[in-house]
Amino acid sequence: MISSKIRTKIKAELKTWRVGVLPGIVAIGVVVVARLSGTIQFLEWTNLDTLLRLRPPEAIDERILIVGINEKDIRQAGTYPIPDGEIAEVLRKLQSYKPSVIGIDIYRDLPVSPGNAELVAAFKDMKNVIAIEKSLPDTIGLTVKPPKDIPSKQIGFADAILDPDGHIRRSLIGSSDSKGKYKFSLTIRLAETYLGQRGITLENGTRDPWAMRFGSTELTRFRPNSGGYVRMDSGGNQIFLNFRSGRKPFRMVSLNDIKKGKVPESWIRDRIILIGITTLSAPDLLNSNAISDVNPGLIYGVQIQAHAVSQIVSTVLDGRPLLKVWADGWEYLWIFIWGALGISIGRFIQSPLWSILYLGLTSITLTGICYGFLLIGWWIPFVPSILALFLNGAGLAAFYRYEQDVNARLKERQSIIDQTFDTIHNGPLQTLAKILRRTQEDDLPPESLILELQKLNQELRAIYESMRRKSLTEDNFIYLGSNLELDLHLHTHEILYEVYSNTIARDFPSFKTIKVKVIKFENIDSRILSIEKKRDLCRFLEEALCNVGKYAEGATRLEVICTQEEGNNLIRITDNGVGLSSSYHTAKSGGRGTRQARNLARSLGGKFQRLPRSPKGTICELTWRVSRFRFWHF
Repeated sequence: MISSKIRTKIKAELKTWRVGVLPGIVAIGVVVVARLSGTIQFLEWTNLDTLLRLRPPEAIDERILIVGINEKDIRQAGTYPIPDGEIAEVLRKLQSYKPSVIGIDIYRDLPVSPGNAELVAAFKDMKNVIAIEKSLPDTIGLTVKPPKDIPSKQIGFADAILDPDGHIRRSLIGSSDSKGKYKFSLTIRLAETYLGQRGITLENGTRDPWAMRFGSTELTRFRPNSGGYVRMDSGGNQIFLNFRSGRKPFRMVSLNDIKKGKVPESWIRDRIILIGITTLSAPDLLNSNAISDVNPGLIYGVQIQAHAVSQIVSTVLDGRPLLKVWADGWEYLWIFIWGALGISIGRFIQSPLWSILYLGLTSITLTGICYGFLLIGWWIPFVPSILALFLNGAGLAAFYRYEQDVNARLKERQSIIDQTFDTIHNGPLQTLAKILRRTQEDDLPPESLILELQKLNQELRAIYESMRRKSLTEDNFIYLGSNLELDLHLHTHEILYEVYSNTIARDFPSFKTIKVKVIKFENIDSRILSIEKKRDLCRFLEEALCNVGKYAEGATRLEVICTQEEGNNLIRITDNGVGLSSSYHTAKSGGRGTRQARNLARSLGGKFQRLPRSPKGTICELTWRVSRFRFWHF
């Protein structure tokens, strides 16, 4: 059967959890609402960029070569845009090395003389050259057509989709144009040609019929609420961009390097070649903080195409992971788990220093888990999880400490009230009772009455002054008995001896008949005794002695023992008066002093008893076990 002490502790714990968990659940709810409303999606995008950028560098993807038209190439050509003849010459040169496919990431909807005829002829002769168009209208409704007289299989759109913060994190690989005709991106056209030469064809997805698939590799489509996105436009067929990490993910050469034959043939043969602008004077730039091989926040469009093609080809041929996300249910369960962990830290770790330490270690663990998942291609919620963790871990810890402080103050105030009552009960009220008894017995002459009333006045004033000092100083380490102040930092047996000495000297009728006093105050185990418990022991001894003084009529012997016996701490007060027989009913029913003694015994895990002594007298005894804990000193 569960003891009342354990039941009380369980009830208190459940109450604390009930009070604390509710704000914790609310905090998790606030984080979830913030995520659902899109308030924190910018933070989640930034976190994704950061984790992608911090991945270990990957080896150069040798399947791809970027031919960048830089400032020097433009100056040597003498004009911009680069004339069609220059591009045709480079295409012929590249084709002589037998590349797998060539993608031209430069718009050529209008002729750029000289050399337009040569470029048109090159497009007709080279079936592995892919040109671009702008299929989706821009903000003012403009599109860009592909070069004339080129088959549709050699055309791919180069439209980029930017997030609201202006950064690119997704790749549009298929979409319908304004006339409803479905078209493929340059990325897909290049991957389709390269993989097709290796017997891997482009097909519809199996798990998702609207997705694209190469062999057994299905390109997971982006959805409006994928990962940290909220109600985002997912029109067409979009996939996440899993940028290749490292400062040099691809080889890059200039237009003149190709024309002058400075590029090794092995860099071109059977490779994917991308031709594009790589100069700031004719910018084709996009923003991305996910890559470390370019200036912060800037990446050329041709490099974006290289990353997009590389991730598809590497996934199909090497098993390199695409970026994926959990279903919504799993994501919010994940957030709730970390919020609940924060509640636990806030509940159990009360020390501010330890709270910070545990929150730090838990945050590092969460970061490591999210980083590890990203390495294998899963973007899982970090920002909402760490927000829920910190809101509950730090916020609830502060809440619990505030609650404990309030409870401690209330307990302290109650202690002052109890102590005041006990002091009045054991002092002025006893004096008043004696005055009333002697008055009723006509045994108190006027002179003695005046003296007794003066004594009562002094006792009341002394109590007032003691309580006033207690309130002003907020001193938790003083026991205020009747006309007695004790420093509770002293050894327990020393404090109890002072209480005994002060109480036995008081003017109680039964004290006057005692002839023999047997006292023993030896060291008892104080390791588990708080200041409040020491104060309660003082009250217990004072109350027990006052009962002897009031009720032990005819007592001639008093024995007060404070010691250790058989593994127990012991405080025993024994008299040979007739107090118990005359006040037995009061003792059984349990007055205030009896209830306090029982509560004290319960809090110490011990036992209180008041028994008759043969042939006459009373034994009042409090026992509790000596602490079994070892205390090491450093």
